[in-house]
Amino acid sequence: MFTDPIADYLTRIRNANSAGHMVVDIPSSKLKKEITKILYDQGYILSYKFEDTENNQGKIKIALKYDTITKEPVIKKIQRISTPGLRKYTSADNHPRILNGLGISIVSTSKGVMTGKQASLQHIGGELLCYVY
Repeated sequence: MFTDPIADYLTRIRNANSAGHMVVDIPSSKLKKEITKILYDQGYILSYKFEDTENNQGKIKIALKYDTITKEPVIKKIQRISTPGLRKYTSADNHPRILNGLGISIVSTSKGVMTGKQASLQHIGGELLCYVY
């Protein structure tokens, strides 16, 4: 049993990217679904599908995105920030800029999971889940 399902989610994506896989299967949860939707909306993954399984947990199928010319993955780095042992929070006016605005931070707020830019526009803080660039 693992204690950090979000770190497992990010590691599965990172490993599939480095191995050159086109699709990765991940056990589902509400938070993982929201992170997947953000990755799709920001253009880091090609597509996703939520499937039901016999144990009622479900799984997420993510089609990874690669550059058409160089065949390099679109996600260069995906990094967990807040861990169960050391939570990291950000205030409403202090959201970090990732790669001078080229990357995104994913934040869990009281209004749901969103990017750091969306959270700063709505003037709400929250827990920094991960950085993606």
